[in-house]
Amino acid sequence: MNKPLKLIKIGNSTGVILPKDVLARLHVELGEEISVINTSDGIALRRHDAGFEEQMSAAREVMKRRRNALSELAK
Repeated sequence: MNKPLKLIKIGNSTGVILPKDVLARLHVELGEEISVINTSDGIALRRHDAGFEEQMSAAREVMKRRRNALSELAK
């Protein structure tokens, strides 16, 4: 899908209206949350998964605390 989307003003912010087919592909409905993820090609939109975000936060904390041990294991 390569469809241009128009940016609109929403209060003091800027937003974009996602077409129904995009929402269907994301498996989201009005009121749900999506995540914006940085990729090597740009950005990606994904359905927000709070459980995954919590797990990644915990993993980042462990990696930060155990940096030296993980570096040694990587050799």
